[in-house]
Amino acid sequence: MKEMDIAQVARNSGLPASTLRYYEEKGLIRSIGRAGMKRVFNANVLERLALIAMGRAAGFSLDDIGALLGSARQPTLDRQRLAEQADALDATIRQLSAIRDSLRHAVDCPAEDHLACPTFQRLMKVAARAATREPARRAGTKRRP
Repeated sequence: MKEMDIAQVARNSGLPASTLRYYEEKGLIRSIGRAGMKRVFNANVLERLALIAMGRAAGFSLDDIGALLGSARQPTLDRQRLAEQADALDATIRQLSAIRDSLRHAVDCPAEDHLACPTFQRLMKVAARAATREPARRAGTKRRP
């Protein structure tokens, strides 16, 4: 397997070396040694970094990602946890879509007073209900029992 020093990993991943060192400190990636003063990694670190990026984009905290990936070379992803996060993203998408629809209606509504528009009133109620519900679990927060 090809080995890469930290500068090569940084160049190929687009991440600064400081982020790579931080990920290593958090146990998300592992170096296999050093070449002089530089950390050396297996080439499969790029795949792991891609999984980390995907997890971050999906709203997982680094701690969540570490738990999902584990320390094994070949990660086994917790499908239940992934499904829960997908459900949370769906809820967020629904909320954001309702807000977007309200904004678009406000732009297109012919009523002089938006607050007098029945459609806008309905959209405001939907947005208010969504805002008062328990928000989707944010990455890095603990669930209540």
